[in-house]
Amino acid sequence: MTGAATAFLAAALGIAGAGGLLGSLPSRRGGVPLIRGLAAMGSGFASVPAPGDLGARLDAAGQPGGLGEREVMTAKLAMALIATPGGALLGAAAPGRLGTVILVLAPACGFLGPDVWLARVARERRRAALRELPALLDLLRVTVESGASLPEALRSVGEQAGGPLAAEWRTAGRRVALGVPLEVALEEMGRRLPLPALAAFIAAMDRSRRHGAPLARTLAAQSRDARAALSRESREHAARAGPKIQLVVALLLVPSVLLLMAAALVSALAGSGGELLPV
Repeated sequence: MTGAATAFLAAALGIAGAGGLLGSLPSRRGGVPLIRGLAAMGSGFASVPAPGDLGARLDAAGQPGGLGEREVMTAKLAMALIATPGGALLGAAAPGRLGTVILVLAPACGFLGPDVWLARVARERRRAALRELPALLDLLRVTVESGASLPEALRSVGEQAGGPLAAEWRTAGRRVALGVPLEVALEEMGRRLPLPALAAFIAAMDRSRRHGAPLARTLAAQSRDARAALSRESREHAARAGPKIQLVVALLLVPSVLLLMAAALVSALAGSGGELLPV
């Protein structure tokens, strides 16, 4: 029994450590089919009211796969129900009060799983937009210097490039062409893509429009600032990644290997009657 419990704890730590390492890899939008599948599984359940900020979080994630608030909430409920029996199995094998804690936390973790995925997609989208921003600002400046207005330049650059930021510029340019005021289109873009560097660009465009400052010069300054922000973000991201990986290895993966060795040793001792070497 002691060997089985130790092996169970080692396996749990190993899975958690592997999940932590995989969490450092880019997820992109591979979770969309899973969310859709969970939503289909939970379609027969009663609908859960969506929190007020879920729509904004979906917008910040770029509406991955066209997911709506109802689908996400149904997937959250289905994932909580699926996690409940899994938590019960783990809780039954866990020693002492740890089983009760696992039983209580399993459905809560399942319910919050789609939120974690959505936040991760939004974070990756912001990082991709930040990488795009300096080059797109240079293209925007060249287009403006050639005689195009800002809405026309936004649409033109957005149609020539790919990525989340280009898509937002393309959308803003098209909305202005349909009669939406430029400041409103830029404000909506800032809500859909909450990025400090983009917010600075929108504020600079507003100041340039109100004060009549040369747009090309403003765009050149914004491009320099965006490159500085990208360099700072890259350094900070690299500085955060190292300690996280070391923490996962030190606290989860290494103990899991040691516990597996201990489980094998306990089983060997139990089989040999407590003697390390057969007599």
